[in-house]
Amino acid sequence: MEGFIVENISNLYRIKVNDKIYEASARGRFKKDDITPVVGDIVEIEVLEEEKKTAVIEEIKPRRNYIKRPKMANLTQIVLVVSSKHPKPDLLMLDKQLAFAEYMKVKPIIVLNKIDLDEENDFIRISEEYTNIGYKVIQTDAKLGIGIDELIMSLKNNISAFSGNSGVGKSTLINKIFEKNVTQEGEISLKNKKGKNTTTAIKLYELNEDSYIADTPGFSTFDISGIESDDLDKYFIEFGKYMSDCRYIGCNHIKENECGVKEACIENKISRTRYENYTKIYNELKDREEHRW
Repeated sequence: MEGFIVENISNLYRIKVNDKIYEASARGRFKKDDITPVVGDIVEIEVLEEEKKTAVIEEIKPRRNYIKRPKMANLTQIVLVVSSKHPKPDLLMLDKQLAFAEYMKVKPIIVLNKIDLDEENDFIRISEEYTNIGYKVIQTDAKLGIGIDELIMSLKNNISAFSGNSGVGKSTLINKIFEKNVTQEGEISLKNKKGKNTTTAIKLYELNEDSYIADTPGFSTFDISGIESDDLDKYFIEFGKYMSDCRYIGCNHIKENECGVKEACIENKISRTRYENYTKIYNELKDREEHRW
């Protein structure tokens, strides 16, 4: 019997089979083979007791993708939530997340939340900047319900993970989508207006048939170590059309002269903020590679 893992609690899994939920453990051979079932996996199960809805996982079907932290599989979309104010927009983190999404070949959507708090309308500039690159940007205010219908339409027929720093409103958005409290909401410290993380478990929530969303702990801090520093430019998608203008093969667009990407930045064809974030991420990856062993 084939099912879909919607929740993982310690060594137990909740598996959806049509309109039924089974609680299952994994066969010992998975541990021996160094394979662990994760939320999002499509699995073959053997039912132990139908009345008690207990089962055991016999097989993990081939995965479309796999994310190490938090452990999830078969994502089709990542919703990157950024707060317009309180906490202030962390565009370096956003650019890391976008690079990760491109690396994983998962569609990203950017959500600019709390727009009602942004009296300077900085969210308009940020929205235009990323829209011009080619990303879908949705402007929302979770508490007022602004942009929620557009977001719901973008979630249909996808397995989506919500990502973003604590306090940006991920849980509030998800609760608004479902029109009930399905997740805990993060608090904001009044002293420093920084978020406090309250979501502690990975779980997929069914929006409708073939549409699931996840509020996941640790998703604000992607493990991007799988990306090689020399490949990072591939995941800043607006760099592509200027890389052929670089004089040197293998140009990293940092210290090299006659670099097409740097020239495009000078000519305002590439966002300076994006380029500066690229250099920061590149140096972070390079430093990690040099201290790998």
